[in-house]
Amino acid sequence: MGDSNEYKYLTKIDYPIDLRKLKVEELPTVCEELRRDIIEELATNPGHLASSLGAVELTVALHYVFNTPYDRIVWDVGHQAYGHKILTGRRDRFCTNRKLNGLKPFPHPDESEYDTFCCGHASNSISAGLGMAVAAKMKGEDRKVVAVIGDGAMSGGLAFEGLNNTAGTPNDMLIVLNDNNMSIDRSVGGMRKYLVRLTTNTTYNNIRYKVSKRLFGWGILNEKRRRGLIRLSNSVKSVLARQKNIFEGMDIRYFGPADGNNVVELVRILQVVKEMKGPKLLYIHTTKGYGYAPAEEDATIWHAPGKFDPDTGERIKSDSDHPCPPKFQDVFGKTLLELAQKNEKIVGVTPAMPTGCSMNIMMNAMPDRVFDVGIAEGHAVTFSGGMAKDGLLPFCNIYSSFMQRAYDNIIHDAATMRLNMVLCLDRAGLVGEDGSTHHGAFDLAFLRPIPNLTIASPYNEMELRRLMYTAQLPDKGVFVIRYPRGRGNTVDWQCELEEVPVGKGRKLKEGKDIAVLSIGPLGVEAEKAIAIAELKSLNTNPSAPLNIAHYDMRFLKPIDEEILHEVGKNFRKVVTVEDGVIAGGLGSAVLEFFADHGYEVEVKRIGIPNQFVMHGTVAELRQICGMDAQSIAEVLI
Repeated sequence: MGDSNEYKYLTKIDYPIDLRKLKVEELPTVCEELRRDIIEELATNPGHLASSLGAVELTVALHYVFNTPYDRIVWDVGHQAYGHKILTGRRDRFCTNRKLNGLKPFPHPDESEYDTFCCGHASNSISAGLGMAVAAKMKGEDRKVVAVIGDGAMSGGLAFEGLNNTAGTPNDMLIVLNDNNMSIDRSVGGMRKYLVRLTTNTTYNNIRYKVSKRLFGWGILNEKRRRGLIRLSNSVKSVLARQKNIFEGMDIRYFGPADGNNVVELVRILQVVKEMKGPKLLYIHTTKGYGYAPAEEDATIWHAPGKFDPDTGERIKSDSDHPCPPKFQDVFGKTLLELAQKNEKIVGVTPAMPTGCSMNIMMNAMPDRVFDVGIAEGHAVTFSGGMAKDGLLPFCNIYSSFMQRAYDNIIHDAATMRLNMVLCLDRAGLVGEDGSTHHGAFDLAFLRPIPNLTIASPYNEMELRRLMYTAQLPDKGVFVIRYPRGRGNTVDWQCELEEVPVGKGRKLKEGKDIAVLSIGPLGVEAEKAIAIAELKSLNTNPSAPLNIAHYDMRFLKPIDEEILHEVGKNFRKVVTVEDGVIAGGLGSAVLEFFADHGYEVEVKRIGIPNQFVMHGTVAELRQICGMDAQSIAEVLI
């Protein structure tokens, strides 16, 4: 945190009510101090920087104009909301953001009454805000509702569903569309600036209201004609501004574009539009990373830059002198390019995460064969299905937690047709500081019941390469490969590309007392646990030490029945280990197999418990969930 002595205003603002005591002319200084506070904190406690910097003025203006928390601000994409956290009673705890038992990584109602809705995933603000606006109207409450959508979230299908319903449902919600995409030119020109000021001018709107009220009184303007008047008003504005948009065809009053990094102008506009009846949308331009030169120059890198020097902007790297194993995502990215260079049918698909999943490696080399479809996971899967239907071989990479949004698309638009396509689930398992909305906990469980899927998880980086090679061979159908966030354990990972027999696991270690069945990279923790347990057993009972077998199952579906028959016949105690929810995953599959075949085996399942896991480092969370080597060893002993 910045030194409290450096701040003229920020240390005196505990809640928005304190902010509202200030004069409008003082707000730019508040924004400067808030921006500096975010920068200095994130320099040592990494998080999502650029998006929150760009939304500082909007945050201050919203809390200044609206009576929060009675009035509702519904954030979309929570990494815009660090300024919101600081202004709503959490500045003294912001240093704990994303840390174990500290502030949650994204706004959540469990943490603060100012956090009106959970917003870890994009595109839900309009739908949630509309629900709140309708509830207020039905209860006769004079509560204002503002849905803030931005950071690309408008490309999500749910946003359009909410927008469509907003146009046809009586409500007074305000939608703020925060456009910070630097590839879109800023709106310029005197007429456009004049148009924004005109349509948000008090005199103009008073006249407009009085005229419409008089027309209603005369019976000339009914509800249907009122909607026509809004369409006409929007159409006139579009002609004058020489730009059209989707809102002009709906019954939504449209204002903008406005400078979203001008807090005084934002306050003026919001004070006018907040009292208007009916749905309305304010379109603003902001600069991602605004006010911090390094973040403005490269917003992609500074979206979540890690630790850095706040004065120089130099990013701080690890001090390790030893070569580090690569991230799983980089192994994926480099292997995908290697495969695509040999197989001309391969194409890449990602929903707005080319850098996050390292598909940018192939994108840079083969830009015509990689498709970033925006934040639209369901579309990404169906789009891939369409390409697969006509002979291409898509590698569709979606984070595990975001793949939840494409469940029907997987079933209806891929599995039912047995299409040849590869679904790559990055960030599978516990992901760490991003918390409950981002843990890839459920994919094994929700994918396992779907017919015509192959579901695999590599033990290490080399296995990832081999599974990717196998998946692109002819007639493999819908092939799912899940792998974790972060680095593996092998520096020399560039092995030969070899086919892995589908549905076949492997025995990593012989044993006679206990069988450990693991899937995915968490098998490395199981391997360590076996060594710990056997050593302790040797020390305590040298005449009859434990001898533990270890199987890497590789595939959840089809599961290796040969291994399961072997284990069922030869072991009375089995431990399953998976980086996913216990209910429905590998452990459940093993129990079902043993029950179906009459094996009386004691099975202990280790995995993510049936609860939403908090945020913290992966190591901390594994220990809490009993998934680290020491905890697994205690189960084995």
